[in-house]
Amino acid sequence: MTANSRNPNALPIYVQIAELLIRDIAAGRLIDGERLPPEREMAANLNVSVGTLRKSLAELEKKGMLERIQGSGNYIRETGTQNSVYAMFRLELPQGGGLPRADILSVDHLEKPADLPEFGISAKGSRVRRMRYLNDTIIAVEEIWLDDSAGKVDQALLSDSLYRYYQQQLGFWITRAEDRVSVQALPKWTPETFTKPAGETAGYIERFSWSEGPEPVEFSKTWFDPDRATYVQRLK
Repeated sequence: MTANSRNPNALPIYVQIAELLIRDIAAGRLIDGERLPPEREMAANLNVSVGTLRKSLAELEKKGMLERIQGSGNYIRETGTQNSVYAMFRLELPQGGGLPRADILSVDHLEKPADLPEFGISAKGSRVRRMRYLNDTIIAVEEIWLDDSAGKVDQALLSDSLYRYYQQQLGFWITRAEDRVSVQALPKWTPETFTKPAGETAGYIERFSWSEGPEPVEFSKTWFDPDRATYVQRLK
């Protein structure tokens, strides 16, 4: 496991580590009842201080996903990933897990183009384009549209988790989503640093996301490299 803090929009390190552990649990790399390595060993492997690691473990304990037994150690308690800020992020490394992060390519406030499917109640929206990673592996490019009625996206305040941004900055949260998975050619704006060139076929996910209202507030398109990532949906 590794923690990455180079991205200026990254979540706090202790949150990153907690999320990495949550995704390892979801991927089956950490199982219910498993005893974690000693804290000093874990901290050294993650290249963080013991104090930072303990803040991460405290986050898991608050979510009911870790039991800390005095004199014995820290034990995984698998309770699902619904409290994760990446609970709806379905892409994983082929071996499972991986910490999501993103490079922001652009944030614009625009009229919705005619080729977008209908969603929301406004004619305008915020468009966010990003390149996605799992750990240090480039896996996807994505375009997210947030309906103007839900608020405008401020690039200066964005973090790796857009859903966390919605909760903390715009005051709403995504309650459900509908995904449609297929294949499609990568868009013209695909960065040259991506693993495949624009126009080449890649895995493709369309997602409608709802808050509390009857209309979706978000629509997103994600193109992913199937050689580097797998779409995973778990039913529990």
